[in-house]
Amino acid sequence: MNSAARIEAFLEMMSAERGAAENTLSSYRRDLEDASSGIDGGLAGAGAADIRAYLDDIAARGFAPTSQARKLSAIRQFFKFLYAEGLRTDDPTGTLDSPKKGRPLPKTMSEAETGRLIDRAAQEAGDAGLGYSDRLAALRLHALVEVLYATGLRVSELVGLPVTVAQRDDRFFMVRGKGDKERMVPLSAKARVAMRAWLVARSGVPAFAESPFLFPAASDSGYLSRQVFARDLKGLAARAGIASAKISPHVLRHAFASHLLQNGADLRAVQQLLGHADISTTQIYTHVLEERLVRLVNDHHPLAD
Repeated sequence: MNSAARIEAFLEMMSAERGAAENTLSSYRRDLEDASSGIDGGLAGAGAADIRAYLDDIAARGFAPTSQARKLSAIRQFFKFLYAEGLRTDDPTGTLDSPKKGRPLPKTMSEAETGRLIDRAAQEAGDAGLGYSDRLAALRLHALVEVLYATGLRVSELVGLPVTVAQRDDRFFMVRGKGDKERMVPLSAKARVAMRAWLVARSGVPAFAESPFLFPAASDSGYLSRQVFARDLKGLAARAGIASAKISPHVLRHAFASHLLQNGADLRAVQQLLGHADISTTQIYTHVLEERLVRLVNDHHPLAD
């Protein structure tokens, strides 16, 4: 079995046994195929020296430490699979060190900026002077922004929401996230109102009538693409007086988490809401907790200045 066939077998296992999402599988495929093409004889038969030489090469090509670490992680997973299946009697990645990488703080927005963004979306959604298609787009964007900030969903989870979420008008709903895992997320009253307004507008579009998705579109997936939402969000930010370079759907997800923690939420609760499998992923927000603790001591300790 050559390297290409073993990579396919590994990806099949990740999909069937671990429920890896399509985006995850695509990322693994890219990283493993790149490594295989960069190693004489392919990846499956590589030794530790071959993999180390490949990592040195991508570092010299200017790949960031985070990208190097991600590629090495994919290679490690691949060789664990080969070893477990008896296709290799050793794991050549066992002696390799991961590239040193910092933990950059996530970009986020202040509560005031987020408020301005949402207020602008609401204002545009309520503008009776807009033409039909512009008003439809404004109602959709308002619903997207309200739901994203209320729930902290990943953008792929948001754009692919089923229409039943809005039809039920519940304060909570279940979402299927990474690894096909379900979690419960809350919906604020404002988000439910925005979704209902969009649902009414959506019902007037014959092309959307049979769609199972809340945000349907004429795309291969049948729902709004992440790229279209990201573009519309940047436009909204510019109109709200916020630099479009600092805004993205992921930034709003970070704002959801940061603002919860700033206002007293527990890190474990935020982990569950974000759908992080490991608390270490959520710990990028510990700077928010540290700021909160300093403020708590300064405000309430009897000997504080």
